Amino acid sequence: MKEMICICCPMGCRLKVYDEESPIRVEGNTCPRGAKYGAEEAVCPKRVVTSVVRVNGGEIAMVSVKTSDVIPKSMIFDALALIKGKTIDAPVGEGDVIVKDIFGTGVDFVATKAVGKSV
Repeated sequence: MKEMICICCPMGCRLKVYDEESPIRVEGNTCPRGAKYGAEEAVCPKRVVTSVVRVNGGEIAMVSVKTSDVIPKSMIFDALALIKGKTIDAPVGEGDVIVKDIFGTGVDFVATKAVGKSV
């Protein structure tokens, strides 16, 4: 049995996950998302990853980026290494793909805001 706190919403339910059972049993959740989160977290924890990328010729020097979906926690540092030192040219649109298909996961790094060209 593993104890964890659900991060799906601000309620922060205290979960008990019985991962030695099949199917995995989750207690303490107040919604179905908590049950799903607990079961997935016990088997293969996943996270959305956020970072920044340099922008050449932009109104600002950096643009924030995030993964378009969750990736396995074990890939976080490798995914960050993909964008370390990466530079893109302005303009950048919100949602523009910065790195496509991270390690064959089908998940992209995308810009989370627009950055126009500097004048």
